[in-house]
Amino acid sequence: MKVEREMTRDVAGRFAVAGQACAAASAMLVGLLAAATCAAQAYPTKPIRWIVAFAPGGTGELLSRTVSPRLGELLKQQIIVDFRPGAGTTLAATLTAQSPPDGYSVLLNSVSTMGINHSLYRKLQYDLRKDLAPVTLFAVVPSVLAVHPSFPARNVKELVALAKANPNKLDFASPGIGTASHFTVELFKLMAKVELNHVPYKGAGPAIIDTMAGFVPMVADNVSSLKAHIDAGKLRAIAVGSEKRTDALPGVPTFAEAGYPAFEASSWWGVLAPARTPAAVIERLNAEIGRALATPAVRERMLAHGAMPVPGTPQEAAAKIESEIEKWGKVVQATGVKVD
Repeated sequence: MKVEREMTRDVAGRFAVAGQACAAASAMLVGLLAAATCAAQAYPTKPIRWIVAFAPGGTGELLSRTVSPRLGELLKQQIIVDFRPGAGTTLAATLTAQSPPDGYSVLLNSVSTMGINHSLYRKLQYDLRKDLAPVTLFAVVPSVLAVHPSFPARNVKELVALAKANPNKLDFASPGIGTASHFTVELFKLMAKVELNHVPYKGAGPAIIDTMAGFVPMVADNVSSLKAHIDAGKLRAIAVGSEKRTDALPGVPTFAEAGYPAFEASSWWGVLAPARTPAAVIERLNAEIGRALATPAVRERMLAHGAMPVPGTPQEAAAKIESEIEKWGKVVQATGVKVD
């Protein structure tokens, strides 16, 4: 009996110690959750760096300058726009992936980062799926192919005839290798069975300037970047890559209308953060970016320049990224274009 009582006391003591340990662990977990909640509620407490994967003068600047003032008001912090062009958006993506995962560095990027580069580059300094976290979809902007006013072809049919009569002799400029604008033309080349020479630039601005100056006969870029120059007669639009005509350039036909019904190439834009950014911070950014895009003045300015606001959940952004990886992977494989 004495032995049994001692064993009972020993077991009870062990359960008491275990219970105290569990209670301590639970208290610690509650404390950590409370601290995380407080941190998320306090976010942001300092300016946010808004990294843009393109040079000034293009769609990235238009979208950033249109949305960042309103977003700053909603977050009650300054949004610092940081242009980091180069290497087909991989420089900006690498910078973002290597930034602290605290919500103070986010990346505005296009389908180049979210889909094309995954298959285009043999080696990247980041893993799109592991090192970057989707925050939200942002906008969709049709791509457009435009030419210098002196260019002899005035439509897609004439361009195809001219290209076939002069194989590998017609150049087109783009904001860079792997950009949606670049692959808009690569897709067209596949479908039309023509050869055009790609002249990549470090951003839309330099590519557009050289085309307007006549150094390059053609340029492919987003409607948002080219609309003002097309309206002013400094460039002439040949076709847009969207399924339907865009209200920003209602007189410009689609490639589908021009005889390529399966053609569709628009530039999707989204916001990414470093992986391991707290979920509460991503949710806050997602909500406020969505509110900024829904602001009437912001929405009207974007639409006037051919950019359709398309906010969505982080999960929707992740699903879109996967579908873009699959779509453009096939185009990269078909064209044989690769970057070391």
